[in-house]
Amino acid sequence: MDLNKIFPEKRVIITGAGSGLGKALACEFAKRKWNIIIAEINDKRARESAAEVEKLGGKSIALHCDVTKPEDLDKVVETAKKELGGVDIMVNNAGVSAGGFMEKISLEDWDWIININLKSVIYGCRCVIPLFKKQQSGYIINVSSNAGLVCLPEMSSYNMTKAGVIAISETLRTELSSFGIGVSVVCPTFFKTNLMDQFHSPDERQRKLAEGFFDKAHSSAEKVAKCIIKSVSHKHLYIIPQIEGKYLWWNKRHFPRSYFKVSALIYKKGLFYKYLGINPDEL
Repeated sequence: MDLNKIFPEKRVIITGAGSGLGKALACEFAKRKWNIIIAEINDKRARESAAEVEKLGGKSIALHCDVTKPEDLDKVVETAKKELGGVDIMVNNAGVSAGGFMEKISLEDWDWIININLKSVIYGCRCVIPLFKKQQSGYIINVSSNAGLVCLPEMSSYNMTKAGVIAISETLRTELSSFGIGVSVVCPTFFKTNLMDQFHSPDERQRKLAEGFFDKAHSSAEKVAKCIIKSVSHKHLYIIPQIEGKYLWWNKRHFPRSYFKVSALIYKKGLFYKYLGINPDEL
């Protein structure tokens, strides 16, 4: 079904919409003439996204928002109520990436990624659910990662936050259904984005590996954004845009013992390096 028919007033909030997937989503909504609130901590990027939205035919409101501060998200929702009369879709997109052996990741980095990747989703859901219940309608899109489904090695902090986002989404899917509120969780694999801009790791080798996977990615933020909007129009809970993500998740669910045995072998043999064309001795 056409998303514009489901939500004729066309009002969406997107966190982290100044770049990457958030900006791509803002542009896709703009093509459909939506009213888009760009909630972004980087004011310059927010203005750039707002200008692009207007150019594509949408209407934009750029707001400074630090997603680690619940009061900022509350203000975003209050602005939407005041300026647009409500909200139809809340996209909790803002996030960062990290790598590292679990015991080497500093406690400060654990707090950093939990606050941005997990707590921000909690804050985003909490601030909009009362409004959605009052409206008896609304939709939450939480951006997670395939890493939250299949948990690759040397990514424990990132995997944990993204698995938490999936758990929140699954819970809310049932909890909010009787109020006419939908929920989807997005679990992409690697795609062309700027996620490495704030990458944290205690080991430079892990940064090189992550950069290698992003460089190898075939998909783009624009393709992922289009998949999200199409999937939400069909009210899918799990949105896994890339075929390799679907394959990995299917194998883990149906053959968990074999999945982890093969994963361990690939990791032990250093096949990631061969796939990426990296010489580990040079790292």
